[in-house]
Amino acid sequence: MTDVTGAPADVLHTLFHSDQGGHEQVVLCQDRETGLKAVIAIHSTALGPALGGTRFYPYATESEAVADALNLARGMSYKNAMAGLDHGGGKAVIIGDPERDKTEELLLAYGRMVASLGGRYVTACDVGTYVADMDVVARACRWTTGRSPENGGAGDSSVLTAFGVYQGMRASAQHLWGDPSLRGRKVGIAGVGKVGHHLVKHLREEGAEVVITDVRADAVQRIIDQYPEGVTAVADTEALIRGGQVGGLDIYAPCALGGALNDDTVPVLTAKVVCGAANNQLAHPGVEKDLADRGILYAPDYVVNAGGVIQVADELHGFDFDRCKAKAARIFDTTLTIFARAKEDGIPPAAAADRIAEQRMAAARTVHAAH
Repeated sequence: MTDVTGAPADVLHTLFHSDQGGHEQVVLCQDRETGLKAVIAIHSTALGPALGGTRFYPYATESEAVADALNLARGMSYKNAMAGLDHGGGKAVIIGDPERDKTEELLLAYGRMVASLGGRYVTACDVGTYVADMDVVARACRWTTGRSPENGGAGDSSVLTAFGVYQGMRASAQHLWGDPSLRGRKVGIAGVGKVGHHLVKHLREEGAEVVITDVRADAVQRIIDQYPEGVTAVADTEALIRGGQVGGLDIYAPCALGGALNDDTVPVLTAKVVCGAANNQLAHPGVEKDLADRGILYAPDYVVNAGGVIQVADELHGFDFDRCKAKAARIFDTTLTIFARAKEDGIPPAAAADRIAEQRMAAARTVHAAH
């Protein structure tokens, strides 16, 4: 069944009727000359202009692209609220294969589309887009972050993403073991790419034992070469989470793809804490309860991986790395607040984080209504 535009009715139902909807605005963008087809979803501007990255991905269908934009935009509202930023949530997706379809002209056309929103949406990098791409988009749109230092930007945001995850781990250790130190703790990292390799550095500097895995052998080898002591590699994620080869983990850090915590992985996890950089780690609703039932402390992904969005948001005010790092360090306190709220309300930490974010957004809407 389709609606009058030919879009599958389930997308419109999601937008207007479901708990996953409630978005303020969804813009379908097209530029036939360049081949641009994009979706810009603005979930909320209660706290300020919506901020979120641009994903360039070869979606199987247009409705899949719209659904992804809706989900990602909603997630950014919660992430930005918990990071203490004066930004709402938004996300854009460009439909296509970035290796084949990405051109300078297409990116400029996309920049013009974002600019037409007059600052309601601020864009940045995501899967399939990079700093160099944002430099191009910025030529057509001043509401662009994630640019290169040469163009007034902050450059690679993975540095502070890793630092924030590290602070989340310290907070988890404080809550569970009464001491934030990770010295002697065994931490398993699935995915040692951009964020993961920075995380290894923080952990080794503090004296943690690190166990790694990655689908790319060269990424693993780079870490092993860099840290000949205190780092062990295992064959795959299953070997990592089961911990058999390494005698179990204290902390598991999913730093690759989403859906890492699911019906197959949660029952066999040896770690007492899950705290990682990957987005959307919970494969479906209910997984957060499964973790709690097993006595595993879950540090909500969108809280601990917010260092990157803190960094790109700062570009709008003239980038200052030390100011950003100080904000990212507060992830430690935010994570502890969530654990305390979860204990107080008798709910999993993921639900507690959602409640706090929703209260911040609701309070902002009340203030707007009063004015």
